[in-house]
Amino acid sequence: MSDLDIEESLKKIRDDMYAGRFDDALASSNIIISQHPDNIDGLYMKAVCQRYLGQNDNALTTIETLKNHSPDFGRAHQEEGHIYRALEDYQKALTAYRRACQCNPSLQASFKAQAEIFQMLGNAAAATEMRNQEQRILAMPRDLVAISHLLYEGKLIKAENAARYFLQKNPKNVEAMRLLAEIGSRLGVLEDADFLLESAIVFEPENIQVRIDYIQILRKRQKFVQALEQCKTLYAQDTGNPVFQSLYAIELMQTGDYEKALELFDSVLEKLPNDPITLTSRGHALKTYGAHEEAVGSYQKAIGADAGHGDAYYGLANLKTYQFSDDELHQMRNQEKGSALSYQNRIHICFALGKAYEDRKDYETSFDYYEKGNMLKRNQSRYDADQMTSELEAQIKACTPELFAKQGGKGFDAPDPIFILGLPRAGSTLLEQILASHSQVDGTLELPNILSMAHRLRRQKQASNVSLYPDNLHDLDAQQFYDMGKDFIDSTRIHRQDAPFFIDKMPNNFRHIALIKLILPNAKIIDARREPMACCFSGFKQLFAEGQEFTYGLKEIGQYYSDYVRLMDHWDSVLPGAILRVQHEDVLDDLEGQVRRMLDYLGLPFEQSCIDFYKNKRAVRTASSEQVRQPITKASVDTWRHYEKNLMPLKTALGSNIVENVA
Repeated sequence: MSDLDIEESLKKIRDDMYAGRFDDALASSNIIISQHPDNIDGLYMKAVCQRYLGQNDNALTTIETLKNHSPDFGRAHQEEGHIYRALEDYQKALTAYRRACQCNPSLQASFKAQAEIFQMLGNAAAATEMRNQEQRILAMPRDLVAISHLLYEGKLIKAENAARYFLQKNPKNVEAMRLLAEIGSRLGVLEDADFLLESAIVFEPENIQVRIDYIQILRKRQKFVQALEQCKTLYAQDTGNPVFQSLYAIELMQTGDYEKALELFDSVLEKLPNDPITLTSRGHALKTYGAHEEAVGSYQKAIGADAGHGDAYYGLANLKTYQFSDDELHQMRNQEKGSALSYQNRIHICFALGKAYEDRKDYETSFDYYEKGNMLKRNQSRYDADQMTSELEAQIKACTPELFAKQGGKGFDAPDPIFILGLPRAGSTLLEQILASHSQVDGTLELPNILSMAHRLRRQKQASNVSLYPDNLHDLDAQQFYDMGKDFIDSTRIHRQDAPFFIDKMPNNFRHIALIKLILPNAKIIDARREPMACCFSGFKQLFAEGQEFTYGLKEIGQYYSDYVRLMDHWDSVLPGAILRVQHEDVLDDLEGQVRRMLDYLGLPFEQSCIDFYKNKRAVRTASSEQVRQPITKASVDTWRHYEKNLMPLKTALGSNIVENVA
């Protein structure tokens, strides 16, 4: 059955349902499901038909299947609520309706049903709150409600087209701008989302939700200064508002003010003592700040408040040094087996279970959970490995010796930046911690500035919609290179202290070394490299807060590593001597020798503090934060070998890189 045939069949089922022909509709939905067992719309309509035909037990079975395929499909939870309401199990109905509204806040029927149940149960306050939410949806234009449904059901292209059409007719409708910005965010078009929300604030400066959405986008773009200013604006309106306090605390974390952030989290918890989200955010702050035991306690308290709060479980796992108890393991397994988890909570718990079983040396079960977590992430991702290969190949073709001969020496001549780049989980955090322990070097974080500049250059497109970057590097003039270099130094100032040099540890900057050397000719570049199987498998085990989507598949990460090596070989050939390669295994074998080698490359005197890097109390904002607060260890060097039989897709994708790098 083709996609067109499925659409026609679904339309007929809807027509039969509207006409009350539920037997016919059920028969048709069964035909679709027999050929396409994971068709979400077919499963949903089957469950609705079963309920109308009084087959409530069968309907619940169908809903369970539907939720397994699409845990965040709001109408599935709404239908589950309708079924339990028909069975007069009102508590389960309320739970299902509440989950439906979390997945899709435009489900009017779920708010209405909750209001009616709460009223029947004598909870007038809750009933009023639900009616207010129902009225909010009823007040929205019907077109925007329909767009919301498309958005929250993952039909993003349809939602985008509908939102743009609506905005053409209603160019100042703030709610439509919010929806289109959310669609852009989910599609990864963050710059457009940023512009939309900035414009929406101009139209409605007192609209709190717009400002909160804008803060989230600014944070995603790592525009921390602007996000902090927006948070200050909200906080100044009501310093006792726990939502404003929490938002302000999160942005203070991003700009390094952990003491003030923790004060605000504590203020929130005075009002909401068992709020799992705040407790988890507080745990993240304490982890970064180096307060290990307090972080553990905060994560555990979050789990105590909500046994399905996956972010807290993964917070514990991401400490790397924490080992789950038998009771915690049992609790995670029970949560993961159930159907109540949101999609994101399930991802977090799967990665946490992978770590828990790894610590128990049950590598087969551990891999099963790592693979499941990665599969769930891949289902969310729009990453295309072949497209990335093409993008990196474009760098090789465009960034020739002729480019550097023509354009070299035109940028901003500041010697401040030290770029540590490569792949995530390659030992870059260790190198940063070593160098940031030097009196003349500030550690910062994975700065987005180079990637943003490349993105702006990429958006200059031909009529064919083909990006001109990196070819347009040949056409920029000296002033443009100078301005971009100066902008990088100025815009990163907020992350620095007083040292003359600072580190940008964004691993993905290896894709843009030509841009770096043209705008900052005196910048130093260190390529952090690790044995490929160890590096790639470590990335596969890691659930990243944002980006790095190539890590969520063994083939994908192996292909990415191979592309990275090929591109770095190119940079070595066109920029001889410009890049220092530091092999992670060499640092483990000869710490002092590699420290002296890096400092010689940077032109810095030797300092013992670089050897004693683990004594440095600076905040570390990556997954390796706990590991770099301990002396050098080789404990995880060969972890991948325990999983070797499962890693053939990775070995195949790496090809000759395994031999070349191990030799």
